[in-house]
Amino acid sequence: MKRIKKEFISQENVEILKQIVAWWLYGPAAVHNPITLRQRFYTIRPLFRLASSHGIHVSDLVRFPAVVDEFIGNMSSGVMQDALALLHGLCGQRDMLGFTLLDFETLRRIEAALPEHESRQTPYVPPRIWLYQVNRLRDFLDDFHLHRERIESCYHYCLDAYAKNYGSLAEACKVGQGAENNPFWSSGKGASSITGKKYHGRFISIAKRFGIDDLLRKWLVMPGEEFDKNKFSVKSMSTYFSMVGYVGMAYLLNFSLMRISEGWALRSNCLIIENDERLGSFYMLRGKTNKTIVDDDARWVTSPSAKVAIDAMACVAKLRIICAEANPDVPTTDEDVFNPYLILRPYEPWGTTGADEMHQPLTVRPSPLTYLQVYSEGYPVLFNVEELRITQEDFQIARLINPTLNAEKFAVGHIWPLAWHQLRRTGAVNMQASGLVSDASLQYQLKHSTRAMSLYYGQGYSRVNLNDKARIMYIRTMYEMLGKEISRLFSERYVSPHGDKRKAEILRLVNPKENQKLSELAKLGKISWRETLLGGCTKKGPCPYGGIDNVVHCSGGDGSPACPDVLYDRDKINEINLLRQVIRSRLVGAQEGSPRRASLEAQLCAVENVLNVIEIN
Repeated sequence: MKRIKKEFISQENVEILKQIVAWWLYGPAAVHNPITLRQRFYTIRPLFRLASSHGIHVSDLVRFPAVVDEFIGNMSSGVMQDALALLHGLCGQRDMLGFTLLDFETLRRIEAALPEHESRQTPYVPPRIWLYQVNRLRDFLDDFHLHRERIESCYHYCLDAYAKNYGSLAEACKVGQGAENNPFWSSGKGASSITGKKYHGRFISIAKRFGIDDLLRKWLVMPGEEFDKNKFSVKSMSTYFSMVGYVGMAYLLNFSLMRISEGWALRSNCLIIENDERLGSFYMLRGKTNKTIVDDDARWVTSPSAKVAIDAMACVAKLRIICAEANPDVPTTDEDVFNPYLILRPYEPWGTTGADEMHQPLTVRPSPLTYLQVYSEGYPVLFNVEELRITQEDFQIARLINPTLNAEKFAVGHIWPLAWHQLRRTGAVNMQASGLVSDASLQYQLKHSTRAMSLYYGQGYSRVNLNDKARIMYIRTMYEMLGKEISRLFSERYVSPHGDKRKAEILRLVNPKENQKLSELAKLGKISWRETLLGGCTKKGPCPYGGIDNVVHCSGGDGSPACPDVLYDRDKINEINLLRQVIRSRLVGAQEGSPRRASLEAQLCAVENVLNVIEIN
């Protein structure tokens, strides 16, 4: 970072800086680590020095874009990213603080000036592929819960059979035990008069007795593949249990900003459900992260549907810990037993854990497979890879989000190579309401947690502490997606009620020949955009009439001309028609001459004006 010549900070700016530090210390998301507070202070202090050197009150900086540009030029990209996150948080808390340092438009300009996240960004998974894989994961988890009691009963039955033949569960679980005592190895049934061991026949008959044979075949045997009863042994249950862990993990990563290393370290009690008086219940994952200074109690906001995955994974973990606790070779702690990791090695008597791993404490975690290995090698039944084949539309959407996408690896006709970190990147983009996923799909997407996320981000992280790297990625993606949304305005999808000339005037700052740079140019903050019922508003600053839930002034429902800053969205014609029907139905019961009826009539006129403009254009 370049050193600013004048080191002093004016007294009025010092007071603001003190308020900010006090807010970090005693506000809703109080800092408990002095190193974190020190880093925040030194990250943001140059802004106050610069403002003071120009004789500007720091809260007036938005009026001096040249000074803001100087601030950007004096900071390294790494420090600037941290500063962006801090300034975004302070802007979100402006109502409680009583002042604004930099507004969202200025912050978007700062983000646009930063270099790309990576030389080649992590790919964004196209909505069709994303939705397919998350639906398959959910199908698997729903199947597990449908058969949960039968799975548990079968598992306990198998453990008892091993314990009786080996003398105890501890002896049965030891590595290197001979297979002669395996209760399911023989095709015969009954007890041996010589050894007293009992043999139950092949495992397939046991699975069928407990009603889980079809479940195991569905998820472990490839469609069309000939079923081999000899290979379908009790180890199939261990394979299925491990599959529960990977499927549950993939589901959690789809609905959070966690890295695989962070998700892999989650324990059974990781789900926290908190209640807000206005928004109701919202859900968080609690765990550890090695990407923060205070790393033992991090939080990730997630979807309520994450409970489905956690319950399945916790069920398997509690079954597996029975064998781990019984085995004297496995070092376990009280926490391991009562709050096990969501993913454990297979400690069953028929499992595959080797002697070296068996002696490791449970805190020594097994290395996870890549997501590609999970569905291509480990559990090939999980996905139909043909559904992952990239279409032209998939490719176009992926390139819209990632212009630097590797065109050779991610080509039309190729299988999309899913990766854990892609889920993190895709979650960040989807949380910004990119508009690329249909409303019908939102039940499986991050929109499940949108209200909680809105509370969390809108109030400057007042509810939970998202780990720093995830927060920076989220904030950068938010400003990036605002630019992507604005760039769509140049298409014929959006029309102005005042004609093409007015639309061109709204977008005059952008050179239409620079098509490849539209997204980045839009992010500069010279164009404003807010989505509305009709399409969107390009007015800079707040709308004096609302414009979000009342469209009268947007389209001239009150007899005046339509707003000059509005753009109508052709793709919303169905929603607009539905709005017209709703207004008409309410008019039926509205009293003649009442203010309510006058308001409804004005809204109906406004909606019909919009439909006329869309139809004409």
